[in-house]
Amino acid sequence: MHQRQAFDIALKELKLKLLHMGGDVQESIRHAVAALLKHDEALARRVIERDREINRQDHDIEDLCIRLIATQQPVAGDLRRIVAGMRLAVDLERMGDLAVDLAKTALRLTSAPVPEAAARLQDMASAVDGMVSEGLNAYVNSDADAARRLAEMDDAVDRDYRLLVEGLFADDRHAGCSPQERMFIAFCGRYLERIGDHVTNIGESVLYILTGERSDLN
Repeated sequence: MHQRQAFDIALKELKLKLLHMGGDVQESIRHAVAALLKHDEALARRVIERDREINRQDHDIEDLCIRLIATQQPVAGDLRRIVAGMRLAVDLERMGDLAVDLAKTALRLTSAPVPEAAARLQDMASAVDGMVSEGLNAYVNSDADAARRLAEMDDAVDRDYRLLVEGLFADDRHAGCSPQERMFIAFCGRYLERIGDHVTNIGESVLYILTGERSDLN
């Protein structure tokens, strides 16, 4: 096999590893949100336990990228793909950590969030899930337009987070919540908002691969 063919196969392997990790992270986020909204302690613990596998995938991708740089000495577009792949894996790993934070908060709460807060969190979670799908699709399809759309999607998540916090501390619809519970729910909104920020980083990595330029979507 020619060296270039072997390198192309390795780049495809990198993409597949990132997509697999992205799918696992997205599932962990979905499960963490479900554990929170349903107060499902068993599901929350599964999210926490699964984080070890996500961390392993991050290390595996990092090792592959370092090996490719060391052995192939890539330049230009190939080097950008590898460097961006490492950055993408870091963002996915941090998104997995935030899913764990959501799951741990679900375990700290004594019950599911009150309906008003639950509805706002569900809206945020749905928007974030859409962002994750769009970000992964942008990477798979080398779609610059999809990557740029993430900025607007993130703005919507930020607005939902502000509305959640304002509602928690500014009206009586959460009268059944203790101050501690309100704080925990606000933390959950913050975790979702931070996941959205990491997805915009994925969009920036996609644009870096395609254009060689650094973008700021957040």
